[in-house]
Amino acid sequence: MFNNSSRGRETSSGLPPAPQPQPNGQKRGMFSVVGPDMIITGNVAATADLHIDGRVDGDVTCGSLVQGADSIIKGVVRAEVARLAGAIEGSVAVRQLTIERAARITGDVEYETIAIENGASIDGRLKHLAADAVRAVAPTPASKPESSVTQFPTSAAGEAA
Repeated sequence: MFNNSSRGRETSSGLPPAPQPQPNGQKRGMFSVVGPDMIITGNVAATADLHIDGRVDGDVTCGSLVQGADSIIKGVVRAEVARLAGAIEGSVAVRQLTIERAARITGDVEYETIAIENGASIDGRLKHLAADAVRAVAPTPASKPESSVTQFPTSAAGEAA
């Protein structure tokens, strides 16, 4: 009972335990952070939740995004859920969007549901999208960009001619 074995004891590192992989492949409970001292040049795609306090010069695609008040994103933002508080120079396509009072958006905003706090600034068009349209606009981070597709003529039976 009172032995010196370390088995069963928690470490005092202060870090949370590593998350266990989910059976369906999702990384539940995980998040990634772009700190206030970071500048990323290039596109960012995250399968986990994403918190940005720094600067991103590129597109951001993720499931859930939280943007800090002092952060800057110069590019397209695509997410299922987002809480924006910093500056964005580019378009935004989010299913469930919250724009906080400190937010400054320069670009068009597409959304299914939106909440805008008093004092927020949007210099662009707001466009409400139906639920099906938002899913087509905001692809998952694992999806690849659209490429050109060659269509071949088909016969009445649906086979290639």
